[in-house]
Amino acid sequence: MKIAFHGAARAVTGSKHLITLNNGTKILLDCGLFQGMGDITDQLNESFGFNPAKVTYLILSHAHIDHCGLLPRLVAEGFSGTIYCTPATKDLAEILMLDSAKIQMQDAEYQNKKNKQPGFHAIPLYTDIDVQQTISQFKTVPYEQDFKIDDHITVRFTDAGHIVGSAAVHLQINEDGKETHVTFSGDVGRYGDLLLKSPQTFPQADYIILESTYGDSLHVDVEAIENLLLQIITQTCIEKQGKIIIPAFSVGRTQELLYALNSLELKGRLPDIPYYVDSPLSMEATQVLKDHPDVYNNGVKEIMKVDRDIFDFKGLRFIESVEESKALNNDPQPCVIISSSGMAEGGRVRHHIKNNISDRKNTILMVGYASPGSLAGRLVSGQKRVWLFGQDYDVIAEVRSIKSMSAHGDYEDLLQFLTGQDPTKVRQIFLVHGEYDVQLKFAERVHNAGFQNVAIPEYHQEFEL
Repeated sequence: MKIAFHGAARAVTGSKHLITLNNGTKILLDCGLFQGMGDITDQLNESFGFNPAKVTYLILSHAHIDHCGLLPRLVAEGFSGTIYCTPATKDLAEILMLDSAKIQMQDAEYQNKKNKQPGFHAIPLYTDIDVQQTISQFKTVPYEQDFKIDDHITVRFTDAGHIVGSAAVHLQINEDGKETHVTFSGDVGRYGDLLLKSPQTFPQADYIILESTYGDSLHVDVEAIENLLLQIITQTCIEKQGKIIIPAFSVGRTQELLYALNSLELKGRLPDIPYYVDSPLSMEATQVLKDHPDVYNNGVKEIMKVDRDIFDFKGLRFIESVEESKALNNDPQPCVIISSSGMAEGGRVRHHIKNNISDRKNTILMVGYASPGSLAGRLVSGQKRVWLFGQDYDVIAEVRSIKSMSAHGDYEDLLQFLTGQDPTKVRQIFLVHGEYDVQLKFAERVHNAGFQNVAIPEYHQEFEL
């Protein structure tokens, strides 16, 4: 048995890990889009490093686009097998992949109109038709159920606490009379998350593929998220009469923000200003979360006894049309605008940043992971000028960050995720989904926790199991 790492290897996005059995069966764990990788992003997304038609099964940990966003291209290039995931992941993946296809089709159309050079013809990575075919190949499996894929492979999902439907994947592989247990963490959430249940313990593994996004960080904020939000809203919108622009992922961070703001209203502390969610995708994702209340933690379930809609409050409005979105830029009144994408690499939020970044009364607030090369990452690092829509803009607005709102666990969460394992029985841990310098530091912590063999795979590197 072999495993090769074709994405999220010494990088945070593009999750793809290919297990090949001795009989030729190929199991692909995730098939994600690369994001925020600068000039090489398109090149990375155009080549898998393996033949999609030769993949036998695909197992999807969760619906974030850097884990599912290349599935339709995989299908378009010949993958005809079954895609296994939890029910909520299927619901979310459908809307996220359709949105991704729409953006790519629009981008290709724009490029073709703009570039009239002979022979130039931009094509999207995939279309909405490819997405519909991909969805037809999905099969859902509930949490904590052993499901036999074939005579040699059994899969089990446990709750990873990252987003609605997110799962750690546990494979039992019987090969040549030998039983091997492989666990893929997917993305590991927070213990004590505002909304979701904590990550579950999992069966003893021989090999563990473990994410490491925040492997060198602790999500420690001096105050609770509600208090920080209230403080920033008061300073920006009440005292300075400015706007707050929040780049937020449509799945996870947007709902957590709405829940925190709703909680402030329940306590009579929410400032009376307009709150906008400028993302049709966020509205759909919020509905998916409402459709799967089983993922909520006990604290949220208690709140729901007195508040049936935990994502709605006075002053909240979802923006759908482009015209309504543009109108926000001409409205001078103080407000909070939550808009995707979380890394500010695309979508309507870039327009809001452009229109507000050079005014000192405004605040740009980051609430999740941002890769260093992304616009959000560059703003957090303190960059003073940014290039947007063909023009340089001075960063005069205040840039703030609430790291504790990340959907990814910090190094204490990741180590806690491993606590149910006997380190002497784990033959190898592979660290994925992290920047290399972060992974080096986290590898030391994992080793100090008793796990002797910790590897940090390179892009396309293959290992014998």
